[in-house]
Amino acid sequence: MSLDPFGRLPAAYFTPGSSSFSDFVREHAPDVLPGARRTPAGGALPTGGPGAGQPPHATTIVSIVCAGGVVMAGDRRATAGPMIAQRDIEKVFPADQHSCVGIAGTAGLALEMVRLFQVELEHFEKLEGTLMSFEGKANRLSAMIRNNLGLAMQGLAVVPLFAGFDLDEGRGRIVGYDVTGGRYEEQDHHAVGSGSVFARGALKKLYRPGLDAAEAIRVAVEALWDAADDDSATGGPDLLRRIWPVVAVVTADGYQRVPEAELGTVVEAVVARRTGNPGGRLDGGELR
Repeated sequence: MSLDPFGRLPAAYFTPGSSSFSDFVREHAPDVLPGARRTPAGGALPTGGPGAGQPPHATTIVSIVCAGGVVMAGDRRATAGPMIAQRDIEKVFPADQHSCVGIAGTAGLALEMVRLFQVELEHFEKLEGTLMSFEGKANRLSAMIRNNLGLAMQGLAVVPLFAGFDLDEGRGRIVGYDVTGGRYEEQDHHAVGSGSVFARGALKKLYRPGLDAAEAIRVAVEALWDAADDDSATGGPDLLRRIWPVVAVVTADGYQRVPEAELGTVVEAVVARRTGNPGGRLDGGELR
């Protein structure tokens, strides 16, 4: 919306209404929302080699409930068809002080959705003077995914993974979604993206109740390794370029990204254990 002839903001900015930033934009400038866009109908893919003209896709995200909170990790590879579009894309972001979101699907739209979600939560906090509840945040993200359904039906799906520390219940929680915006409470751990089937298999074997944050970080890296071992769209730790997964821990103290130096130590331990044992066989049922 443009300023009026006197350089003032339009009256809509001063009219009481919903605390939802998305609802405000949808009412006054719906064309700028991601879900309002449409891709051209028909036509062949642009030429220029494998993957040319295809939007980059992001995978894989895993999340694990741990003692005192939750851990989320994402690999760093984005693909366009059979090609690697980017080796160091970021897929895990803070949503607010006590929650995080990981992206899978069409990377550009997913990143735009994350930014809109972050603004949505900050807007609510400024208007209401309090943080939105975990349930409220999960439901708001569900609505955003549902508003993208038109683009998802045209092949531009976004399926994020949401997790955080529920201040009301005093525990870490994980919420998964489908492309229609349906939300599902996940127990203990979950994974999304093209490598998720392999990551989930690893999580089932490695997870145990009561993991502390350090143990959960190790399990997350192991799960992403297994995903990368069998899914070409998932990138494993890149030892030559020193590119590690993005890993975050969310507790009652807030969101914290695991430092690169600390994560490098974990990755090197995983590589050492997998050398000569690529399938990750457990020694006596425990990681060593």
